[in-house]
Amino acid sequence: MNRPAPSAPTLIIISGLSGSGKSVALKTFEDQDYYCSDNLPIDLLPAFVRGVLGAPGGAPRRLAVGIDVRGQSDLGQLEQWRQLAAEAGVHAQLLFFEASDETVLKRYADTRRRHPLSQLGLSLPEAIARERELTAPLRRAADAIIDTSTLNVHQLRRRIVTEYTLGHTTPLSLLFESFAYKRGVPAEADFVFDARVLPNPHWDPELRPLSGREGGVRDYLEAQPEVQRYVGQLTDFLDTWLPKLGNDTRSYVTVAFGCTGGKHRSVFLAERLARHAREQGWQDVATYHRELD
Repeated sequence: MNRPAPSAPTLIIISGLSGSGKSVALKTFEDQDYYCSDNLPIDLLPAFVRGVLGAPGGAPRRLAVGIDVRGQSDLGQLEQWRQLAAEAGVHAQLLFFEASDETVLKRYADTRRRHPLSQLGLSLPEAIARERELTAPLRRAADAIIDTSTLNVHQLRRRIVTEYTLGHTTPLSLLFESFAYKRGVPAEADFVFDARVLPNPHWDPELRPLSGREGGVRDYLEAQPEVQRYVGQLTDFLDTWLPKLGNDTRSYVTVAFGCTGGKHRSVFLAERLARHAREQGWQDVATYHRELD
């Protein structure tokens, strides 16, 4: 993908199917210092861009807007406005997000949210089909079509960061993830550390119901000399090499910790190393516990 010159204002237009990850995408751009607006009527898009870019006192030069079927008069207008934006020196890109009908149906079942077109008296499968028809002009005009059927939230965020926001001066984002080996190693992990060599709180009846987030498990593990040595070696490793990755072309790193059940040791380590990273001055630090969250 051709990237705009550093001085050119950038506008990312996010559209696609409801339930395909548009909100996650917009939030990711916001985390990367884009000025964002969601559910913007196409009619207001030119005024929004002019207003933001024309604001005095260091106006943001990177914008992202979410556009969907809610309250829109004619989605076909978007391509005409993109041409006007290019003539005005704004580099506008349209990203279209979609997923299979089966995936969208499952996501709506999991979240129990209503589809935006359900107000028309349509069933969920009918609403999905109708939305595909309405957004077809945007799909045809898109610079990139992103199918999220097989992506979880963190994989989608990682893809957006690595493919669409690299080149901007944003801090390295760190994700510390825990997982159970019996369910496989996370495919998106950059570093994987095995915690199964450490004492297991599972064998203590009082600690078994708890997770590595809770005080009893933390106290138990922190009292173990092997755990202290393990954590010390990990912090030395990460303190040495994470800053070097920040100077590379990447902007997102996942550090994963695995144990047997993904409940005690791996969770403890993810939380412990995330806290250490924050203490070292890393600003964008998150944790994700695959077997708990």
